[in-house]
Amino acid sequence: MTTEVRLKIERRVDVADGHSFGTAGAYERLVGKVHFALDPNDARNQNVVDLELAPRNSAGLVEFSGDLDILKPVDLALGNRRLLYDVNNRGGKTSLRAFNDSPLDADPTTLTSFGNGYLMRNGYTVVWSGWQGDLLPEVDLLTAELPEALQDGKRLRGTVRQEFIADEEGIISMPVSGGANIRCYETLDLDTSRSSLTVREHEQEARVPLAAADWAFADPSGNPSAAHCFVKGGFKPGWIYELIYDTEGSRVMGLGIVGIRDLMSFLRYDAVDADGTANPLAGYAEKAYSYGQSLSSRVVRQLVYDGYNEDTGGRRVFDAVYSHTSGGGRLFANMRFAQVGRFPRQHEEHQWPSERYPFAYSPVPDAFSNEVDSVLKRPESDPLVMHTHTNTEYWNRHASLGHTDPRTGDDIAIPETVRVYVLASAQHMGTNVLPGDISQQLTNNMNNGPAMRAAFTNMDRWASDGTPPPASLVPRRADGTLVGAGEALEAFPNVPGLTMPAAPSSLPYFDYGPDFNKGIISEHPPKAVAGQAYLVQVPQVDSDGNDIAGLRTPEIVAPIGTHFGWNIRRNGFAEGDLSLLNGGFVPFARTKAEREASGDPRLSIEERYGTHKGYVRAIADAASALVGEGRLLQEDADRYVEAAQKRNPLDPNAPLLPLSLSKAAP
Repeated sequence: MTTEVRLKIERRVDVADGHSFGTAGAYERLVGKVHFALDPNDARNQNVVDLELAPRNSAGLVEFSGDLDILKPVDLALGNRRLLYDVNNRGGKTSLRAFNDSPLDADPTTLTSFGNGYLMRNGYTVVWSGWQGDLLPEVDLLTAELPEALQDGKRLRGTVRQEFIADEEGIISMPVSGGANIRCYETLDLDTSRSSLTVREHEQEARVPLAAADWAFADPSGNPSAAHCFVKGGFKPGWIYELIYDTEGSRVMGLGIVGIRDLMSFLRYDAVDADGTANPLAGYAEKAYSYGQSLSSRVVRQLVYDGYNEDTGGRRVFDAVYSHTSGGGRLFANMRFAQVGRFPRQHEEHQWPSERYPFAYSPVPDAFSNEVDSVLKRPESDPLVMHTHTNTEYWNRHASLGHTDPRTGDDIAIPETVRVYVLASAQHMGTNVLPGDISQQLTNNMNNGPAMRAAFTNMDRWASDGTPPPASLVPRRADGTLVGAGEALEAFPNVPGLTMPAAPSSLPYFDYGPDFNKGIISEHPPKAVAGQAYLVQVPQVDSDGNDIAGLRTPEIVAPIGTHFGWNIRRNGFAEGDLSLLNGGFVPFARTKAEREASGDPRLSIEERYGTHKGYVRAIADAASALVGEGRLLQEDADRYVEAAQKRNPLDPNAPLLPLSLSKAAP
């Protein structure tokens, strides 16, 4: 029996006041819900944790649902016959930010929300749906309603561990979920003596228990609350608080990714839904792609790894997928008492198991088990893969393991069906820097969009007519561009006032308990296995501190400063640890005299380019070379030149920051 899918389109919305996006014309949104009824006995669903404990309807099927949002040309005949499924990140849409350079809070209704219009001008139909089952409903968030697992009709009970880090002063209480829009696993007992709350400033330090009288399950007003953790005197900014407590009520969270499979299979292949309602995209799609970034890129990798790129009828779901900034990880959400949004960094959530073997797309033995595994392992259904990441993922997300042998650290072959491009010296979120930064240096808000638009364009050609994209570009151990952190730090220029990191985020092999492979964590906190830690390597840098290898965009080929994917927490916020997923930027001196006065070893802008005209020429030459290699679109090369022309870096009044590219459509 296949999954039953039912669409409930609640409203149609004209967008951008009917603006015509090139030959694709005007766009509209179809907004509503998608309902699923899944056969729990189908072999293709068997790896969903606790699926056997989910309630069933009268037909023996498991029901769940999610929000649905489709952005399409009003006249489908004007579209390019490609579906792009944008895996939402914590309920938020991401593809418009990534490929259209849209604002961080873009609502795909107003014209300004479409940025440069790239996806629409090229005729893509974009599909979003709710998949994350622990999000609370909010305006503009895509959520899913997943069933709760029941044992003999009773709620499951268990123990959970949560971390809290307050990166501002004056926080006295937090939801036990860690976020206001995340469903809480409420404590079963308000008596704090039956739970544990510890604190430490840095991850590697010993946990110090808080006395039962020094904290409470209480809201910010001090009222008892099973859904809040209250600390007398407030949380110390930057310090790590770890709460371990008993709870009940576990949802079958693995169904979220299954829903992506079944929705896209329906939209691509079926004429009507289970109620006979017409598929609004019936017969339209020649190709289907998926895109995810950060958390949602790990969803993309997990979907492929779990075999969900093949539907219950044996048909391929996505022809190609694009994973951006996943690091070496996949999504660890198919578990009992899942906490979907958590992920490890050096300071935050360091022991959360999102970075687990296998890391690479090609098969290579594990360092600490007898397994030989890979993300891609089903040639009949595996998609083509476009994968990009930044310098940040090497320092804070163990990205080197995605293209090295976990036993030796040596380079491994990247499959022919995969392209991996490292955006040299870039930071995780590109231009989308979140407010409230606690970093020591300016954030590295390089625009990752141009390189990603070219990669996406090449991916479409690859899937459409077999034109292979340019070769992968990653730092390699064999040529000395991938090295141990100590070697990279030694090569870094001695920039005045710049504090260097002590090390990248490490990756010990943790013991999460005997049933971890069944989706159950029972070791709280997990224990690092003595003597077992993966080798984490980072890109080597040039004399300016910029990455030598990878896809070097024009502002790295012709820089006005040092760009890097790490930053350091400042004083008062666990100083010295890596700061969130932020990168950093330190501009060069404008003149030789300024450089010599400060003791900066890096050549000044004046010494490099001479004049503003010389700087523009260097940017133009770098952009032209990338266009010739097929790694940059001409429209983006023009944007780089335009941005360089608008800013004279030798002018004392011009801000020395990464280039700000025009978002206007050409």
